[in-house]
Amino acid sequence: MVIRKDVRRAVKLVRDVVASRKAQHRLRGPLKARELRADNHFKIAVYFADGPVNMYQMRQWYQPLATLATTWPVLVLSRTGGGTLQLMDESPIPVAYARTVPQLEQIVAEQDIRIVFYVNQNPRNFQMMRYGRCWHVFINHGESDKMYMITNQFKAYDYSFVAGDAALARLDRVLWDYDFDKRAIKIGRPQADYFSGELPYTPDQRQVVLYAPTWEGDRAAAAYGSVATHGIALVTALLATGAHRVIYRPHPRSGVVDHRYGAANKTIIAAIAAANARDPSAQHVYDSGPDLGWQLAAADVAIVDISAMVYDRLATGKPLIITRPVNPTAVIDTSGYLSDCEWLPTEQAADIAGQVERLTHDDAAVERLQGWVQRYFGDTTPGVATERLHAAVQHLMDEWDRFAAVHDADIAIVPDPTSNTGDAK
Repeated sequence: MVIRKDVRRAVKLVRDVVASRKAQHRLRGPLKARELRADNHFKIAVYFADGPVNMYQMRQWYQPLATLATTWPVLVLSRTGGGTLQLMDESPIPVAYARTVPQLEQIVAEQDIRIVFYVNQNPRNFQMMRYGRCWHVFINHGESDKMYMITNQFKAYDYSFVAGDAALARLDRVLWDYDFDKRAIKIGRPQADYFSGELPYTPDQRQVVLYAPTWEGDRAAAAYGSVATHGIALVTALLATGAHRVIYRPHPRSGVVDHRYGAANKTIIAAIAAANARDPSAQHVYDSGPDLGWQLAAADVAIVDISAMVYDRLATGKPLIITRPVNPTAVIDTSGYLSDCEWLPTEQAADIAGQVERLTHDDAAVERLQGWVQRYFGDTTPGVATERLHAAVQHLMDEWDRFAAVHDADIAIVPDPTSNTGDAK
């Protein structure tokens, strides 16, 4: 078993190196065709040091950032070749490739970056956080009660944009000596203002059920994925009823750590294809597309794992079911919504049709859900969260101006790329 894992790691390493070299070669053309303006044009940067596998962390911010860019020009700072190629293909805002620290410094020198957004906790974030004359703001890639959301790493940033009161309460339990009033700014879930899109099926009398599991996690405490424990049974059951339409949207990292999850994912995809072949009118959907939003808005009921998908769906105010992790050491924060949610144990996965039917007609469950929506996101009236995001950015821009005036006479110190802030490559 150990040898097999070592072989898989070696194969993955070789593939990563080959992919990186291919990306470097392909980028030579696009970069020449998309020279950046060197006139202090961009005011906001979104720092992304990951590759295509974590692109979902950026995609959910595309529309809010594109809207924000109409007021404050926004630039994505991408650090990997593969990630840059993907972003150049799909990002609605400009992208700059900075493979090395000197390249990053050149871009910073040419622009008037006042706010830097971070969507994850990549260790290479610290290569950007050396710059003191801008606000470093953690915006995350979703709202959830996962252990990722209660890390002391929040303190590394000048500010954090959080969804609502639930996020503040969650952080208050773990962060010592943290100025919540100043550094944690509530903005709701602006992504929900863009939960729309063209449906890949024709609506009919079928009840639409979204199954959007997370990946298996890289440690037992974060083993929230259900593809290998619940997925095959529940999807098979829903496909068999003739009364449901399944939208299956697996996490892009499914099977990266545990091959059983990859195998289960393939089994589910094959089952959906077979069901559509038997009955083309069923129009079940295997969704691996970059856009997230229409699935959450269109589904009558959603089945998700403990992940940001819980709270993306919660922002719609529509019924959802949470799979209960099988691993007993998986950390579950039961101080929030997960203390009052609709759980699906693995032994009930095959009876998912019955569970969906019960929840659909449970008025008390709907009322409880609305209370949690308010606690997590505040006012979910369309457009309100977008207004709060813009107001938060305006506040930080005003603060930047205030501090810039105070320190106008200071001598700017340019960070040394040879300092021990991370590998310059």
